[in-house]
Amino acid sequence: MIADRQTTLRAPVTLEGIGVHSGAPVGICLRPSSANSGIVFLRRDGEAGASQLIHARYTKVSATELCTVIGDRAAASVATVEHLMSACAGLGVDNVLVEIDGPEMPIMDGSASAFVSAIESVGTSLLSAPRRYLRILRPVRVENGRAFAELLPFEPGFRLDVEIDFDSSVIGRQRKVFDLEPAAYASEIARARTFGFMRDVEQLWKAGFALGASLDNTVAVGDEAVINPEGVRYSDEFVRHKVLDAIGDLALGGHPILGEFRSYCGGHRLNVRILEALFSDRANYAIVEAAPVYAGRAVQMAMSAPAAFAPDLH
Repeated sequence: MIADRQTTLRAPVTLEGIGVHSGAPVGICLRPSSANSGIVFLRRDGEAGASQLIHARYTKVSATELCTVIGDRAAASVATVEHLMSACAGLGVDNVLVEIDGPEMPIMDGSASAFVSAIESVGTSLLSAPRRYLRILRPVRVENGRAFAELLPFEPGFRLDVEIDFDSSVIGRQRKVFDLEPAAYASEIARARTFGFMRDVEQLWKAGFALGASLDNTVAVGDEAVINPEGVRYSDEFVRHKVLDAIGDLALGGHPILGEFRSYCGGHRLNVRILEALFSDRANYAIVEAAPVYAGRAVQMAMSAPAAFAPDLH
């Protein structure tokens, strides 16, 4: 087993869609990248052809209202990064250069499924550098009213225990405990779509949000039922999507996590706040080189051919 090495994509792959909030068309190209570069976004739509690199780290988060935004919103930023980040973390992809020609990632079908399919279509390559993990050494917790998020030591790998409780008979209270492993991620989490309440639509539009939302990319929740003709993909699709988001947001810590994440009525803001709390004290964590049990599929996807290297982005 060689699951202790970093990975990147074997070849570039492109996707096109619209931004769920902006409604504007956008194209991205996922490219192989070098070891220790992480996930980096390259905005290529600046004035006079200028480009700007934005590293996908929690320190670069500039907004968490309804989605996660990284970068300087006055200069260059990228919104709704959580679904792609989730797909990369879920499949064990460490280093990717994301070229994008707009300020918001494409929403695709509202889940991470299209990104998973794109990554699997080209496969991954093993790099020579060892994979580093973020090991949780002691409990860290943040709260906001009744909502909370916490990170706890957990030796076997990365476990998420996510619970939601909505004042809606359509959703109600749902809980999902999930051990992150690529095959399980692809089948149980990646297809869970983002959702919204019909009662909030006009208010969101007035605030400049959800301009690209539709039944093609959002589970629309009415007063008594889901509006989408096809219904839900899972009976608990809502909490599964919260797990998907949490995996993506927590990937902004820069390394795969060895620990347990627990959340109650959380969201993007609490997900980022728990990372801020974790990194506020060096005694909370350690950066280690290890091979957790869920890394198996990343190895299966990786080819034994020489790895493709790109210029170091740091």
